[in-house]
Amino acid sequence: MKKKLLAVALSAVLAVSMLAGCGDKGGTATSGSASTKSDTKTETSTANGGETYEYDIKIWVPEKDVEKGLTASMIEEFNNTNGQGIKFNATIEAVSEADAATQMITDVEAGADMYNFAQDQLSRLIMAGALSKLDETSAKFVRDNNDDGAIAAVAAGDELYGYPITSDNGYYIFYDKSVVSDEQAKTVEGIIEACQASGRTFAAPISGNGWYIAGWFFGTGCDSTWVTDDAGNFISINDTFNSDKGLIAAKGLYKIMSSGVWVEADSADAFTAAIPAAVLVSGPWNNVTIHDMLGDNMGAAKMPTYSVDGKSYQIGSFGGSKIIGVKPQTDGDKAACLAILAEYLSGEDCQKKRFDALEWGPSNKALQATDAVQSNVGLAALAAQAPFAKPQGNIHGSWWDISKAIGAAIKESNGTEQELKDILQKYYDDCNAVFNMTSDEKEAFSVIGGICGTSWDTDFAMTRTAEAGDPTFYSELLELHAGETFKCRQGGSWDVNFGDPNSGDKDGNAIVPADGFYFVKLVTNADYSQGTVTLEKTSYHAYSVIGGICGTAWDTDFEMSVQDDGTTYKLEGVELHKDETFKVRQGHNWDNNWGDPNSGDKDGNAVVPEDGTYTIVFDSVAGAITLEK
Repeated sequence: MKKKLLAVALSAVLAVSMLAGCGDKGGTATSGSASTKSDTKTETSTANGGETYEYDIKIWVPEKDVEKGLTASMIEEFNNTNGQGIKFNATIEAVSEADAATQMITDVEAGADMYNFAQDQLSRLIMAGALSKLDETSAKFVRDNNDDGAIAAVAAGDELYGYPITSDNGYYIFYDKSVVSDEQAKTVEGIIEACQASGRTFAAPISGNGWYIAGWFFGTGCDSTWVTDDAGNFISINDTFNSDKGLIAAKGLYKIMSSGVWVEADSADAFTAAIPAAVLVSGPWNNVTIHDMLGDNMGAAKMPTYSVDGKSYQIGSFGGSKIIGVKPQTDGDKAACLAILAEYLSGEDCQKKRFDALEWGPSNKALQATDAVQSNVGLAALAAQAPFAKPQGNIHGSWWDISKAIGAAIKESNGTEQELKDILQKYYDDCNAVFNMTSDEKEAFSVIGGICGTSWDTDFAMTRTAEAGDPTFYSELLELHAGETFKCRQGGSWDVNFGDPNSGDKDGNAIVPADGFYFVKLVTNADYSQGTVTLEKTSYHAYSVIGGICGTAWDTDFEMSVQDDGTTYKLEGVELHKDETFKVRQGHNWDNNWGDPNSGDKDGNAVVPEDGTYTIVFDSVAGAITLEK
């Protein structure tokens, strides 16, 4: 389907130039392999003999955009001015850039026709068939109008897969000028001095967030680049964190963590905490909020330098973009119209509207050069940081956990050189292990979250069942508490993960409804592009019978039902045979288990006296087992 031919069919006279930043649309509209649910498409003759193409579409944008009505007003303006008879009836929903990819991958067909996403999600979206490849003229539009970093953000090999709308996905420091001088803000040592003198804190998310941690390594000249092929598959990694330069960065991280004034935070709330921050490492999304808090005392600057072994080093950062993605369509006309809309929404005029309303930093080169953008305090700090920022390309989903472990380990260390070297060696080994995983390891699912005393840093294994139909996975029995959140993910990576998009959690996590013992159940389709997570709460409070019974060999738990007294548990109607042995255990593990110490069995198991049908009774208070034939 040629966009130029579409335009001719829509109107005898093209008016593409009426679209902000849009040129004549030639080339092929990519339809991809994804199917779409039926939508309303109306074709009617216009007064000049052309056609009107009308579509119902769904668009996902961040909550702040919805609150301001930005995209809604842009769609209305597009409908009124495009001059090609294109009209979109858009349902606009609040879905964050961070969560859009997960929701799209969970169900591409039900996902949005157009959505905002962060650039590190590009590869997984391509592989899931959730992104249309740009044709030649759309790619030219992107390359002609955006900065090099933004262009790289939507590239996989030689192809482009999205429309950049910002180049502000980076970080720098905010500081309270009533506490920290402009001169002190230039160095880590000056910031620590100001914080110690004022009793304030230095807030930096460096013990549990690889996105921020990486900046220390980039600043010493280290690299970490994941290499993909044109299809978005990861084929190798170029990484030098485990080096002499990396050791310098690790020492710099330890200097901050051991300063006595450091706190782990990246939210504007750090300035209103019980011990308020004097300095916060964060980004443009907090410009407005922090200015409202600090007023004229708000300062912003590039990341500071720090000294190690008598030499000074500049802290680097990641730099990235927010992107508009378009879902592949089976209707070529609709695909072409969506591409025209995407160019409009990512053009200079619409980027300016986002800057004016939200202070989003534009990727459009012409807009970047304006006085308004260059005089913005936060964006000026981002621009000052830009020479030290590494464009954030495609990143394997497992890297976020691997990299954040650097900060967590340094925090728990004593900062000795050998300890820091060991931490970086483990990081190196974990990165390379990604490419040595077996197919079973890559396909295995686990549960991860703020559960069982962990903080999104521990995977709880799931076992695939032999049930017919779609793949089904179960966790071991987990003790969960009301309000805790979790997800299921594949291969220890975030490339494929499932939560509960209907839970109300801003990140689409599944939420535990009440305290109890649960099995987490995940049902996916054959290619793992969709999945449903549910919780199965036990009614027996985690007591079960296990043994050499019922044709099993100490490898199967038979659940016991709690009785009305709340302390007695029963397993009824069990066919047992003489001399078979068993025990009762709690939580499907051996931490707490009971047999019969008087049975004569060498392992203290309960022993069946004769063949028969039995009820096994367990008194959880006395820890006693009885058999009722």
